[in-house]
Amino acid sequence: MRIQWLGHACFLLESGGRRLLTDPFDAAVGYPLARVTVDYVTVSHLHHDHNNVKALPGRPRVIDTPGRQVLDGLEINGLQTYHDREKGAKRGPNTVFVLEWEGLRVCHLGDLGHLLSPDQVAAIGTVDVLCIPVGGFYTIDAAEAAETVATLAPAVVLPMHYKTDYTDFPIAPVEDFSKRFAQVERLPALEITAPVKDRGLRVVVLDLAAPGR
Repeated sequence: MRIQWLGHACFLLESGGRRLLTDPFDAAVGYPLARVTVDYVTVSHLHHDHNNVKALPGRPRVIDTPGRQVLDGLEINGLQTYHDREKGAKRGPNTVFVLEWEGLRVCHLGDLGHLLSPDQVAAIGTVDVLCIPVGGFYTIDAAEAAETVATLAPAVVLPMHYKTDYTDFPIAPVEDFSKRFAQVERLPALEITAPVKDRGLRVVVLDLAAPGR
């Protein structure tokens, strides 16, 4: 599987000749729009910086609700969580997606706004790659993200939803999170194959990829 970061909470996953995009954003976010041709799109919640499906070419299959779906061997499990610490009273619901694909389990936390309950951790299960918001304000912050990493125990962590020069959201830079870990890499893309070898916890900060097609 190859994973690229297109900005904010948007990742492009490619495996087995198919492509999946997470949380496409609109122009107001500041990053170049991800107008990529994909087979599937997951949308964690219906805010403008996560649900700009209309900008994508073609007719990708959109998954934006909790529940389990199996699409040509790709299993997608959506788990309802919240965008805040008040069970959605401030910012509404948020769907965590766990993708089981080509022997790998990828978890995208969307705009998770609270620590996970034991039942939610059990429902997520084993995680190979964790896409986690780390910038705070709208989501869990760096300290809460680090605690969530410790709880879920993934092999690879891909931080997202943090401050860069592209966006003026009042969120923290990735360094507030990454400085808490000993093994931090910066890569243009993550290439990962099942089964995942035990290399210890890896935090991988991905370079912003060209939106491309």
